[in-house]
Amino acid sequence: MTKEQEIIKYMIALDISREEAEQLWQDDHDDVVTPEMKEMEEKAKKNRRYEKSSTPRKKTERERKIDPNKLALHSILANALNDAGIEHTPKNESELSFTYCGDEFTIKLIKHRKEKKS
Repeated sequence: MTKEQEIIKYMIALDISREEAEQLWQDDHDDVVTPEMKEMEEKAKKNRRYEKSSTPRKKTERERKIDPNKLALHSILANALNDAGIEHTPKNESELSFTYCGDEFTIKLIKHRKEKKS
């Protein structure tokens, strides 16, 4: 919105003269902080209220969804490690940890999202 449009808007909305509307526009767009403005800002800062409830917030419990495809692949990998005689420790349906030749390994299954078509 241009300066002229804003001045006309002030004149109509506030039912004030052109000089008053121009002064209002000037006051709004000046970077000068007057003592009145500074005082108003300090009062606003003092009047802020931050309230905290006395009762703790109840945490929502979410049911963890198990991906059946990941679970199937996990069992295939676990069976392959068992067949090779490698002991493994499953963390969940998407992660396997095991030791092979003194080195520690982790296999993590990551299911990638399908690309959105534009």
